[in-house]
Amino acid sequence: MQLGAGAHESTLHLQGETEVIEQTAAEALWDIFVSSAEASATFSVSGNKRIITANGYPNIAPGKFPNRGNPHAINKKNYQLAIPLEPKRKSRATDIGNKPFGIALNGVLMDPGTAETWQNDRRSGWNYEAKGRACRLGLDKFNAHVQPDGTYHYHGIPTGLLAQNGGRKTPALIGYAADGFPIYGNYGYSDPAKPSSMKKLNSSYAIKSGTRPSGPGGSYNGVFTQDYAYQDGRGDLDQCNGRFAVTPEYPDGTYHYVLTDSFPFIPRCWMGSPDQSFSRLKGGGEARRARLAGRGERPAQGAEMRSARGTGPRPDGARRGGKMPCSGS
Repeated sequence: MQLGAGAHESTLHLQGETEVIEQTAAEALWDIFVSSAEASATFSVSGNKRIITANGYPNIAPGKFPNRGNPHAINKKNYQLAIPLEPKRKSRATDIGNKPFGIALNGVLMDPGTAETWQNDRRSGWNYEAKGRACRLGLDKFNAHVQPDGTYHYHGIPTGLLAQNGGRKTPALIGYAADGFPIYGNYGYSDPAKPSSMKKLNSSYAIKSGTRPSGPGGSYNGVFTQDYAYQDGRGDLDQCNGRFAVTPEYPDGTYHYVLTDSFPFIPRCWMGSPDQSFSRLKGGGEARRARLAGRGERPAQGAEMRSARGTGPRPDGARRGGKMPCSGS
């Protein structure tokens, strides 16, 4: 399929994000000191691959890092990635594990996973959800924060980039997954077969009913990733938060992923085969664990406790005002 410039088939430099939240005076002053010249993201085509070169720094000033919930400073990267130009959809999904899911058009990684587990026990099977409201992870207003190695990355919809590329007015292309399929914002055509009125697209995941059988116990309430289950047909999207539909860049239709404002926020699986260039990247959980393991440490106790929603004991047994094992995933 021949795609227009909007599909980023030719080399281009992207303009970065646009503010979607009114700035305070302090934030406006902070932006003055961050030049858009610092950011770089280039997409080009070579043979059957889409080539991505980026430094991982957004064009608009991110939140201030380090901050109270995230003690890490942003460091520029040197991403050299390649993804299939014509990805193939498989019959079974592949879990992303501890790898980044994809990359936004501004060169920032989409990485939904965390390293934080119940009582710092990786074998417990209970991972704190970054947007589960149980702890402060220092996310900025673009749903991003920083890993210990300085990687700025998204845990949810990149709101500024979404607003720049169309927001609710049109299906907004905002990135590509590691398997090559495009990633769109949370609004799409109501009729997936043709351009039509816009609708908000909803995931098919829901919080489980009942109580957790192990680990933290208590009622399922969204604090942990394992609190959610996929319910086929509940929403508009499949288990990988994807669907087949026409878009401005793909008038004949394509399978694509959708970022949503409810779980999973960023998909947790691929329907295609991820390129090996992404396997060299360490996601939120893996990067932090590798760094600490090299020093013989466990994940540190981190940000302040927030009251978890639902009944039952607090997720880690902490009292109000205690510390959560959630810092800078």
